[in-house]
Amino acid sequence: MTKAPGGQVTRNMTWLPGGTFQMGSDRFYPEERPVHRVTVPGFWMDSHPVTVEEFRRFVKATGYVTVAERPLERADYPDADPDLLVPGSLVFHRTPGPVDLRDYSNWWAYVPGACWRHPEGPGSDCRRRERHPVTHVAYEDAQAYAAWAGKELATEAEWEYAARGGLDGATYAWGDEFAPDGVMMANTWQGEFPWQNLLTDRYERTSPVGAFPPNGHGLYDMTGNVWEWTCDYFASRHRVEPPGGCCAPGAARAGGAGNGQPGAGGGGRFERMVIKGGSHLCAPNYCLRYRPAARQGETEDSATSHLGFRCVLRSPAAGEPGAGAIK
Repeated sequence: MTKAPGGQVTRNMTWLPGGTFQMGSDRFYPEERPVHRVTVPGFWMDSHPVTVEEFRRFVKATGYVTVAERPLERADYPDADPDLLVPGSLVFHRTPGPVDLRDYSNWWAYVPGACWRHPEGPGSDCRRRERHPVTHVAYEDAQAYAAWAGKELATEAEWEYAARGGLDGATYAWGDEFAPDGVMMANTWQGEFPWQNLLTDRYERTSPVGAFPPNGHGLYDMTGNVWEWTCDYFASRHRVEPPGGCCAPGAARAGGAGNGQPGAGGGGRFERMVIKGGSHLCAPNYCLRYRPAARQGETEDSATSHLGFRCVLRSPAAGEPGAGAIK
C-alpha cells in the first residue's frame, strides 16, 4: 500500500502532553461506570475528524475499497435478507412523527449503494462536503487509512483524555453548561428525535470540521458531528486495572489486554469496538452521548452515515513540539 507523503505526518495534528484524569461518569449511562483514575503519556492527535477530502486522497493513492463497497458474504450474515446482501451501508431517515424509540429500524435503513462517496445512497455525492467528516467507514477502513498515514487509532483512554480538553470531570468537552450564553458548541440533535429537528445549530446532517469552537486542547468536533472509532474492544463497563494495566497505551488496543477482550462484544462473527463522541443524531430524549465520558460498542463491520474517525501518533520519532500544535 502506498504510504502518505513523508514529512506530512503531524500536519493538522495537535500535541497533547501526558496527564492523569478521571475517566468515565456515574451520572448518565451504566456503561460509563465506574469512574476511575487513568494516566496517559503524551501523544499527537488529529485536530479534527478525517474529512472526505483527506479520505479521497487516501483512496486515490492506494485504490482502497471500503467495506461498504464490497460484496457481502452470506456466511457472515446468515440471517440477513438475501436481497440486502449487496454493497451498501446504513443511512438515517428522519421519521414523519413520533415512533417507538426501542426499534431503531424506524429510522435506520440499509441502503444498497450507500458509501463514503454516496452518503445517502445512489444519486447523492460529497460535493460541497469535502470538509465534512468522512462517514460510512468501518473499523477496517479506519485502520487502513491510519496505517497509510503512518498513524494509529486512539485507545478509549487517549480519546477521552483528549476530548475533556483539560476540564477533568466536566459534563461536556467545554464545561457543564450545554449551550453557554445560548451558543451551540457542537453539532447535535435539537428537538424530539427522530422526527423533529429544530436545527438550532444550523445543521441537518454532518457539519464541516471546525464549524464549532475547539476544546481546551485545540481539538475540534470531539463530541457531536460523527461518532469516532477507537482501537479498544467494547465491554459493558469499564474494566479497572492497577497502574500500567488496561489503559496504558498499547495494552488497551485490539489484540492486547484492553478495556474489553476479543469476544466480549457479543459473540457474533464481528467484534464490537468502542466508539466515542456521539453524533449529530444524539438527542437528550434518546441518546445524550455528546459527552467525553459517553461510549458505545459498534461491530467492526458497521458503516453508517454518522460514524467516522480520527488518528493519533505515538511514535517517539515524531517528537514533542516546541510550542503547541502543528496546524
